Amino acid sequence: MSRRRDDYENSRWRKFRSWVDGEVDLLASGIAVQPPRESADLKDRKPENPHKPQLEGALDRDKARNQELRRKGDPEGRGIRYFRRFYQVMSVLLCLSIIFVLLWTIAYLPAFGNAGNPDNNEVSARYIERGLQETGAVNIVTGMILDYRAFDTFGESCVLFIASCCVLVLLRIDAADGEGRFRETEGKAGQAKGEPEYDVLLKPGAAGSVWARKRLEESNDRLYEPKDDVILQKCACVLVPLIFVFGIYIVLNGHLSPGGGFSGGAVLGSGLIFYLNAFGFKKTEEFFTEKVYRRLTLCALTFYCMAKSYSFFTGANYLKSGIPLGTPGAILSGGLILPLNICVGLVVACTMYAFYALFRKGGM
Repeated sequence: MSRRRDDYENSRWRKFRSWVDGEVDLLASGIAVQPPRESADLKDRKPENPHKPQLEGALDRDKARNQELRRKGDPEGRGIRYFRRFYQVMSVLLCLSIIFVLLWTIAYLPAFGNAGNPDNNEVSARYIERGLQETGAVNIVTGMILDYRAFDTFGESCVLFIASCCVLVLLRIDAADGEGRFRETEGKAGQAKGEPEYDVLLKPGAAGSVWARKRLEESNDRLYEPKDDVILQKCACVLVPLIFVFGIYIVLNGHLSPGGGFSGGAVLGSGLIFYLNAFGFKKTEEFFTEKVYRRLTLCALTFYCMAKSYSFFTGANYLKSGIPLGTPGAILSGGLILPLNICVGLVVACTMYAFYALFRKGGM
């Protein structure tokens, strides 16, 4: 049987027990005692950071160093001050160099209106003198863009399509495996006080999924769409058909008057956006869905590529294309310019609508 020590009150074990019980703080007296490990039952206590002593030591060293630098009159350090000054001087020199190069380039530009300027060469003279004969388009600008330089316009249309694809990848919100989650709490818009909270996981064929989907559609209607705005809808009924007709007119008359695929497509896209704001996504998706968008852009770009590839092949080999230019001034004239204008207008309109729908809803 062990006997009790006479000096138990002064033993290390007794001091350790007193420290564990919180009676005394023996660490201040210089005794190196290992603190006890946290019990599994004490879940509310936050775990100690194992790197805390090292972090505290680094902070103390930095504080001491800063105090020493301040005492010497160098609060940031000589190296840091030199680097900042060098950075500022180099930034100013870089800006001055760019300004000097630009001014030097401007000084060597030809005088405006000089007959020997590069813009007054045989290319521009060819556009003006023989553009109507070779393209069949009364609008010289449209003939240049969609005939002489149609390859550049095709690249611009591809850029619009790639940009819409990138925005679709970044902003699209998909529900996993066709499931959608619906949740409403008290105090939200469109819900009376005191109604219960709903947390429904929508799965195809699940019990109550029809009711839950109806509530989900109502919730999405409150989030994304107007709620029966009669004034906006009546204005849309009058203005949207006029906007569509005007956009189609601009696209079809691009080779006869100012306009074309880009401007007409922008008007058509604005008409789609107006209709969407007035009647919501549900009504718009009855005739314009994501599938329609993909098919329209794919068909338009494919036809554009094939048509101009045929023109490039026949032109490079000095062959007749066989495409009639029609009577200048008639709606069916200009060879391939009219269908190419239609393709460009479809791509621009679809891209504008896709951007708006993705930024607003995260989907089409």
